This record gives sequence, structure tokens and C-alpha cells, in this order.
Amino acid sequence: MGTHEEQGVARQGFDVADAAPLLLDAQGLVTGWTRDAQRLLAYAASEVVGRYVGELLGAQDAGRVPELIERCRREGGWVGLLTARHRDGAPVRLMVRITSALDEQGPAQWLVLLSELGDAHGWDMSRDTLEQMVARSPVGIAIVDTNLRYVWSNPSLAQFGGGPPRHRLGLRLADIQPGLDSESIETQMRQVLATGDPIVGYEHVGRARSAPLRETAHMMSFTRLDDGHGNPTGVYYTVEDITDRHRARQRLALLDRAGQHIGRTLDITRTAQELADVAVPGLADLVTVDLLESVLRGGEPAPGPLGDTEPVPVRRAGYRSVNGSVPLTVVDIGAVVTYPAESPPIRCLRTGRSWREEKLDPLGEAWAKHARGGQAAIFLELGLHSVMIVPIRARGVTLGVTTFFRRHRQEPFEEDDLNLAEDLVSRAAVCVDNARRYTRERDAALVLQRSLLPHRLPEQDAVEVSACYRPADELTGLGGDWYDVIPLSGARVALVVGEVPGHGIDAAAAMGRLRTAVRTLAALELPPDEVLAHLDDLVARSAREEGVDMGGEEADGAQGVGSGCVYVVYDPVDGACTMAAAGHPAPAVIMPDGSVTFVDLPQGPPLGVGGPPFESVELALAAGSTLALHTDGLLAAGDDWAVDADRGRLRQALERGANSPLDLQCRSVVDALVPDRPYDDVALLMARTRLLGAEQVADWDLPADPAAVADARKTATRQLSEWGLAELAFTTELVVSELVTNAIRYAAGPIRLRLIRERALFCEVYDGGATAPHLRHPRTTDEGGRGLLLVSQFTQQWGTRFVPEGKIIWAEQSLTDPSP
Repeated sequence: MGTHEEQGVARQGFDVADAAPLLLDAQGLVTGWTRDAQRLLAYAASEVVGRYVGELLGAQDAGRVPELIERCRREGGWVGLLTARHRDGAPVRLMVRITSALDEQGPAQWLVLLSELGDAHGWDMSRDTLEQMVARSPVGIAIVDTNLRYVWSNPSLAQFGGGPPRHRLGLRLADIQPGLDSESIETQMRQVLATGDPIVGYEHVGRARSAPLRETAHMMSFTRLDDGHGNPTGVYYTVEDITDRHRARQRLALLDRAGQHIGRTLDITRTAQELADVAVPGLADLVTVDLLESVLRGGEPAPGPLGDTEPVPVRRAGYRSVNGSVPLTVVDIGAVVTYPAESPPIRCLRTGRSWREEKLDPLGEAWAKHARGGQAAIFLELGLHSVMIVPIRARGVTLGVTTFFRRHRQEPFEEDDLNLAEDLVSRAAVCVDNARRYTRERDAALVLQRSLLPHRLPEQDAVEVSACYRPADELTGLGGDWYDVIPLSGARVALVVGEVPGHGIDAAAAMGRLRTAVRTLAALELPPDEVLAHLDDLVARSAREEGVDMGGEEADGAQGVGSGCVYVVYDPVDGACTMAAAGHPAPAVIMPDGSVTFVDLPQGPPLGVGGPPFESVELALAAGSTLALHTDGLLAAGDDWAVDADRGRLRQALERGANSPLDLQCRSVVDALVPDRPYDDVALLMARTRLLGAEQVADWDLPADPAAVADARKTATRQLSEWGLAELAFTTELVVSELVTNAIRYAAGPIRLRLIRERALFCEVYDGGATAPHLRHPRTTDEGGRGLLLVSQFTQQWGTRFVPEGKIIWAEQSLTDPSP
């Protein structure tokens, strides 16, 4: 220890060039005094030479002189701290080095070098104090030579393995701790020896042979030791156990990873799988997540006692193993797993409390029984030796259990591991419950929406139609996109696509209200711009009645405010197509040659927000043209559906499938432009136009003469005979007679009769009048007023529609069921 102290004093500032030398004889008398000594203590040589050196020291150190001289004889010298008395009586703290100045031909002498201690307060300690600091320090300290062999270590190093200090001397780290990753530690030592730069805070994680079941972590620092000439003599290093800190960091990192990866979606099964993925391998070697079947459906767990006598089936929702799978226990995701009523998983389900077993009985049976063989393997076959089971609880309800096993790692689960597992599962439980609640609401909204959408498109001959609807992903929620196909009089058809702002049940309900309103307005035979105008008034009035502030943010989506809609009417007799839009993208048209254009359709304001009046456009479509009506979700994730680039993508998708069957083309367009779980829901309605043949339509101009009624009946009967519909002659004669008579009697202008044979027989009478007839209910004694009553009784339906030049009274008869 004296040698280390001497080297330490020399390095801390004992500069021989600045030291004041003096000589002592064997008894401690001053035999030589120098000017430097005189400068240091102010004594002249004549005052000192021949005097006992103890007289120059303070009272405390004067008595130590014989001891120090004896020690110098044994060890060849001494280095330490002494207090001298200045000539004026003031104490002077000195660093002192005593070395032998032995002259073989003369008496023994000692060379004493004095250096003023100054402000170096760190050295104002005794040797005993320094020895106690090193010996009692909880930090392991050691010195190795340049060959990395131990030359010294303190007792505390033994707690890290390798035995007491005396067993280490002359050995390397790999010799005393062969199970340790000594190569990585010695690599640090070699780097310090080579560069001279200390390494501070190196963390080493591993397992020692003395404790193979427990992973430990140590923080180490390395410093090179040099001799007086700057040459390396070894490495001084310290070791501190940071296992608890290391494990705490691991737990925090695992919890942080759980926060980032669990609950990224609102899918119950995916959330359960994310829990298993996070826990392996950071906490366990094998994890299973089992949920009650009602939870996976979005429902509440069934009330009442659970698993008291009967086995309890649950469904596997998540699974992860460090080696992919354990063949004897792997259960497909979604498969039923049955646990005995008294098994630990069911006890955890029943009590809501966690369970841990540090060491499983190797011959004990695994609890789960499933379809693959129906028998449980023993834990020895599975290699499982330690287990934790944590119930998945959220808002006071138990939803399932998570089971953690250790298989490859030998250390059993500890209490800290159970606490960590409970933290992980509690975070996942909230996400699972949120996903369960969302699943319930989304399924309800989806059922509502699908019940409001057409279950099947109506049969008609005007267009061939196909529709595709894709709901939004679970994070966005179900939207309010909708479509409809509405047969109209005269073999015409109305095509409608709309979108309600917002998501969820409210949006689906608003969509249902709008769809019902559109069908009601369509039955009034109004042109597209008037349908949208009435719909706009209806939405605005409903919002006002509900007290919605039309200028506030909450107005968007309330009662359908801000909804978009495009309404198209197609007439297969002449190919005329009329349409209007309210805050909605214009339809695309695929021409018979496969080219794609977009209708230049004036955009009216969204429904309910007010603005300029709606405008209709009319165009003629050739047979085989295809209309593509869509919501804005088909083009983009936001409201920017007018971007040319998005239209370009739609154009390409439509052109690629131009020659495909319509159903296949409709699905392929959606697949090409929309992901499986889009940001916004999407509706696409495609209609390929047809034209009725000349043999299906017959019309005649009639004079405004009562005598023309009989001719009209005869003409209609003759046409029915040509069409093979003679069985409808009586009813048709009655309809023609009444409608033509009313036109002659009450209207003005030209009169025209038209018969259309499609899936039904339409009889239409056109006149120039601007008033609609009304059905009367005459008394028994009335002589007239029964014409329209008879028409309504003998036909499927009848009505009036207005055209720019007048009106058309029409009646429809079924061709499959002649009875009205």
C-alpha cells in the first residue's frame, strides 16, 4: 500500500524539481540544509544543522520521527504528509518523500524532499483513511497489469464473482469467471492500454456461471496507470452492480413499446395479437391471449358465475412464441380453447386476480384442450417451467386472460415480472374494451346502413346497373355514403348517389332520412334540379327545427346539413339523360368506344347550407354508354375530389375495365383506387344504358275532338294485338278513353298518345295544360267524376309529370300479372 501511496503523491504534484531537499543521519539529525529548505521554512543552515528533525515538526508529527525512520529502514523509504513549524511559528503542511542516501563507505543517511502542500485539500487524509475508503467501498475496484492479470483488488470485487483478492492474483478474468463474457471486458481494457483514454460507464450484461439463472448488469469504468515516465503499467477499473437499474430500464422500454404498438387499430383480434407481440421476447418466451366469445362479437360478457362446474370455452385472439410455435399447444387464431372449470386461467377469469407459479410441475398437464387431438400435453413435453396468468379487465369487467410462459430462459418469473405483466395487460385491456365497444357500435351502424341501402337493385330495362360499397376503416368509422336506383314512369330510371358528412350511427341515420326523402320526391316526377331544391329545403328546415346553429361548426352533418347528392334521370326511349348535383362530384361517362369523359355539371351548394339555385344539364347518351356515379372517397381521402390527378386515376381505372362485365368492372375500379380499409367510405354506382327499340314504342298525335277518343281506343287495341298483349285490351281501352277524354275536355294545345312496352305497359297522354288532374271520390248519385278512379283501380299505378310544354298523364299495367 505504501508503494501505491508514493506513486499517488508523486502524480498529484510532487515535483522533484520544486522540492526542497535536506539530509538526515540514521538518528534523524539534520546533516545538510539547502537554500530551498531555508526558503520554505525560513531557517538558516546554522540554525538547523545538527538539530533533531523532530524539533522542526509540529507537536503531533514530532513523535512519529522514530517510527518513520524505522519504516524507512524496512521499506527503503516513505511518502506521506507532515506538518512543519515555520520560523515564525506558523504551521506548514508538507508532502514529504524520504529515500535512502546510503553511502557504502559512510554512515547511513536519508534524503528528504519537502514540497508545500498548498491548497491540495484532497490529500489531507491519513493512510488509514484512504485504506478504509478502498477496502469498505461497495464498488468493486481492481488493478490488472499490461497482460491483464490481476495485481490487486479490493474485497468488494468478490461480490461480482471470482473469489477473494488473494485468489485473483496473477490470473485473468476468463480464468476466475469462465462463464462470463470476459472477451468484451478485456477488449475495453486493451483499448484503454492502447489509447490512454479512459472508458467511463461501460455497461456489461450477462450471466455468470455462479448464477446462471439470473441476468445481471454492471457498469464499469477503465483508467490506464502509467509510471513516472508515462509508460503504461496496467489498468485500474471499477465495477458497480446496476442490475436493478437495468431491469427498470427494460421495463420502462417495454411499457413504452406497448404504448406505441398496442391499440393502433380498433380491431379486437389485432389488439390482442399486438399484446402478445410486445411481450415476446421482452418478458416471456410464449404468450397466449384468450378472450370470451361475446367480447369478440362486441358484446358484454355474459352475467352470472363463470366456470363453476363446466369447462369454459374461450377463443384464442393472440399468440406469440420466441421460436414461432410450440406444436403441441398452437391453436389457430379464432379457434375455441376449452379450459377445465378449476384450472388457473378460469380461476383468474372468475376472480379477476392474477396468478404466478415460479416453477411448474413438469409432469402436470397443460390446462388448454382444443381441437387438435383434444388432449392436454404435460409441461415437460412443452418445455414450459414458469407461468403468469393475468386477467384482462377494463372498467370493472373481465374480458379474458393473458398467459405468460417461460421456456428457453431459465430464470422463473418474479414478483416484479408479474407487476410488469399487469401493467402491460391493463394498457391492452383498455384498448381491447375500446375495440369491443367500437365493434358493437360499428356493427350496429353497419347493420343500420345496409338495411337502408338497397338489398337488391330493382329490375328494369333502361340501364344495366352494378353497385359497390366499401365502408371506411375502423379508426375513421362508418360513413354515410349511399346510392339508389329508382324506376320511374315511362320506362325511365333515376340514379342517385349521395354522401352525409360524419361517421357512425348518426351519419347512417341521416343517410336513411335523405334516401327516403329522395325516393318520395322521385315519385312526384320532378326534374333533377327541383328534386335537389326540395331536398335542400327539407334538410335546412329539419336543422332549424332541431335548433342547429347553421353558422356554427356543429351544423356540418347535423340532420344531413352539408350532404352531397347527384341525381340523374335517364330515358331509354330517346337516350336523354338529365342530371343535377349538390356539392357532389360529377359523373364520368364511358362511351361505347371505351373513352372516358366527365360531365360538365354545374355544382350546386351542399344540401342545407344555402346558396345559388341548382341547375340541370341534359345530354344524349348512345346505347352502351356507362355512367359512373361515385362519392368523393373513390378519389381522395379528403374533400378535394376535383383534382385533375385524381380524375386521371379514375379515368385510367374506367378505361382498363371498359370491355369487362359491369359487375367485374365496378369491383375492379374500387379495388384499383381504394384500399381494403379506406380512410373514407366509398360508393360507386355504374349504369350501362340501353335504348328501347322502335317496336317497343308507339305514339300518335290526336286532334282535340271528342270523336278522336274512339279512334284512339281502336288504335291502341290494334297495337296491343301486334305486341301480343290482347289480354290487356279491355283495360287499355278504358285507360285511353278516360285520359284522352280528360285531355280534350280540360286541357289546351296538342294531344299525343304513347304506348311503351317494357317490363310493364305504359300508357301516356300528353297535353299542353299546366294543371294536374285530381282523383275524386264521387257520391252514388253523381253522374261523372269517376274516370281517374276507374284508372286507379284497373292499373298498377298512375300519375302526372310535367314537361316544359305541358304535362303527361300516365298509367302502368303489369305484363306479368294483368290484375291491378
